[in-house]
Amino acid sequence: MDFDTKNSSFFVLLFIFVLCNKQHSSIADDTISASGTLNATDSIISKNGNFRMGFFTPIESETHFTSTSYKYYLGIWYNYKRVSLQTVVWVANRDKPLGQTEDFQLKLLENGNLVLYNSFKSAIWSTNSASSTSNTTEAILGDDGNLVLRDKSNPSVIIWQSFDYPTDTWLPGAKIGFNKKTNKNYLLTSWRNLGDPATGLFSLELDPNGMNRYVTKWNKSIAYWTSAEWNEKAKTFRSVPEMSLNDIHTFSYISNENESYFTYHLINSSAVSQFELDFQGKINQYIWSDIDEQWYLFRSEPEQLCDIYGICGPFGICNNQSMCECFPGFVERSRSYSYLWDSTSGCRRNTSLQCGSTDAFSPIPTSNLPDKPLFKQVNSMEECKSACQRNCSCNAYAYGIGGCQLWEGDMWNAHSQSDGTEEILYLRRAEVSKIKGVNLKIVIPVIVFSVAIIVSILGYIYLYKKNKATERGILNGFEGLLIYLWKIKAIYKKNPNSNMFNDYKTDGETQELEIFNLACLSIATNNFCLKNKLGQGGFGPVYKGKLQNGKQIAVKRLSKSSGQGIEEFKNEVVLISKLQHRNLVKLVGCCVEGEENMLVYEYMPNKSLDAFLFDPRKKIQLDWDQRFNIIGGIARGLLYLHRDSRLRVIHRDLKVSNILLDEFMIPKISDFGMARIFGGNQTIDSTGRVVGTIGYMSPEYMIGGTFSEKSDVFSFGVLLLEVVSGKRNNSFYNPEQPLNLLLHAWRLWNEGKWSDIVDEDLGDMYSPYEVMKCIHIGLLCGQNSAVDRPTMADVDRMLGNETDRTAPKEPPYTFLASSDKPAVPRIQCSNNNVTLTKVEGR
Repeated sequence: MDFDTKNSSFFVLLFIFVLCNKQHSSIADDTISASGTLNATDSIISKNGNFRMGFFTPIESETHFTSTSYKYYLGIWYNYKRVSLQTVVWVANRDKPLGQTEDFQLKLLENGNLVLYNSFKSAIWSTNSASSTSNTTEAILGDDGNLVLRDKSNPSVIIWQSFDYPTDTWLPGAKIGFNKKTNKNYLLTSWRNLGDPATGLFSLELDPNGMNRYVTKWNKSIAYWTSAEWNEKAKTFRSVPEMSLNDIHTFSYISNENESYFTYHLINSSAVSQFELDFQGKINQYIWSDIDEQWYLFRSEPEQLCDIYGICGPFGICNNQSMCECFPGFVERSRSYSYLWDSTSGCRRNTSLQCGSTDAFSPIPTSNLPDKPLFKQVNSMEECKSACQRNCSCNAYAYGIGGCQLWEGDMWNAHSQSDGTEEILYLRRAEVSKIKGVNLKIVIPVIVFSVAIIVSILGYIYLYKKNKATERGILNGFEGLLIYLWKIKAIYKKNPNSNMFNDYKTDGETQELEIFNLACLSIATNNFCLKNKLGQGGFGPVYKGKLQNGKQIAVKRLSKSSGQGIEEFKNEVVLISKLQHRNLVKLVGCCVEGEENMLVYEYMPNKSLDAFLFDPRKKIQLDWDQRFNIIGGIARGLLYLHRDSRLRVIHRDLKVSNILLDEFMIPKISDFGMARIFGGNQTIDSTGRVVGTIGYMSPEYMIGGTFSEKSDVFSFGVLLLEVVSGKRNNSFYNPEQPLNLLLHAWRLWNEGKWSDIVDEDLGDMYSPYEVMKCIHIGLLCGQNSAVDRPTMADVDRMLGNETDRTAPKEPPYTFLASSDKPAVPRIQCSNNNVTLTKVEGR
């Protein structure tokens, strides 16, 4: 008893001693007092726990760099009790990061300034306030996310505040405007990319021309979007009333002799919302969902990425799908950071120009010629071409209504053809070097051919003398020689688009991705014979093949008449090469030669799930345990795409025909041609090009083009019910009955007839508890409102554990018999093997 008392007293005294001797003893929960310090592991939290300030490493940097290359920043972010995802709203030393090994600290000096010191005690950031008050200054973090320096004796007087120096985030109560007395401009500046908070290319500021509106600019000079003028009487922006007339926030415009600025406040103080100028130059408004624990995109301007000036960087061109490409003969300037989706670094030439008559010009159709041309007075296109050819700094020319235009140095803001407007840009490219007037394209194949012939003859003589040569052996030798020469022809083919992925080999991004030759795949599939055809999809036919090393493959060949195109093909290659999971199909390689574009996958001997599920003869192989395992595997694969992979991927075309089964009946999600990648805090997006399969598409996506993780969740719910019932979703079409399986299951569930949903071929050989759980989850996933649907993390948890589940709400597209309710228009159903690509106006 005495021993315990003594020990307790000792530890109490030791605890008090440690507290009294901590270096940052002058730091309260939300305050740094005079002479107080904030060390690397310290942080302060606002009074009600809304915000936290301390040192952080960008999440994207943590994902892709080793610990020795971490960069640390002093910043403010939402406290995890308020927002569970780390969302940084302000950064102090954005252009001067600290290294991991540095003993850095933030200190409030006696002169009233906050100063950030590195390990060499050098100041790398300071508030630079004019205050000279001694020990009465304090720094306090407010619940609005504003860090304020003030005098304790007069708290209403603000010496310095972070709201006057925003980074990329506009919080409620902060200003976008101009201080007329100090000439201070309150503006947002984007991050450089997802993992680098350094000053980016885009800014959001009050219109400097005196008009009461705010604008977004490229490089703080070229305006590419404006908010429309403010209507003080109506308290809205002219022509864009939805920006202020809503139940989320209210805007205000203040202009007096001291300053002019816009600000906004939340109507519901308990809501969490913010504006962010992202690294791609879009101004986005996000709303936090406590239920889903994620940010939802409420509004984004400008809507089209190509409307943003310079989005693709020098020598980049923005295409119809709002994606950046390089001019022919160019590759990305910095592929090592491409996973951060930083396209503004642009492109560089793959081959240096020789400058002279050997350089040629390639015609490129554009809807928008590059910016800032030089005009030349000439009388014809030939003279315009000669003017460019004589100038070694000239990269391109155009001749048309605008006369002769030349481009020197970097070329910015080009758009590919998107409508009837077409202008031809003639881009300078380097011809292959010549040796003594002989083209290498001719010399190299001739040399290779000659060497191959000599080696073949010598080999034949040797084998003949050894009596081991056979007629078939000789034929095989010549067959191999012809195939090799075919490869040489493909490599030196004049078509500049013969390999759209030639730049992917340079930086090791797809080192495990093999680039196959057309000849190799032709032999593997027996010249794509009909006997080897496995199936047909929206992309084109799929063939079974066998490589020379005995490995079996599946070759997906892009059809010229395919509804999908080159962009979907490239999208799938780039995506799947970066994704690795047991429940995702593995991409072995690709082939891009001339007009042939093919994807090479690991071969799935059991083909796709629909081949079993909807075949009366084969479905008997799918007992309940097998089906339950397949459901769980698909859920885990989808969870990986949404939350656990390097990239956050929305599949957009999840269906039974896109679920492949390996030899052990393990499910693999496939077909990523329609997939989209979300970056940073993005949780929702919209498109005017709706793609997917009728019956699997969520209502918000099919009607309005809005998609998110919850769109895939809806598709998963439909797929789950198909696995349980053994019936196609659209097989219930009847004018007098529900339109689809989802509504059929909903009706039976509410009538307590859940067992009628189960596939009759299972008999009573199933677990009632597991079946009921799956049907319940399927109906939760298929609810009309995206907010009501669970996340895939919730689905995985419900499948694997005994948890409470809410009652599902009614799915979309019901036929209502009540005369006082509007009838839902009849929807023409398509086969669920067919992918829909519907173009709609925005």
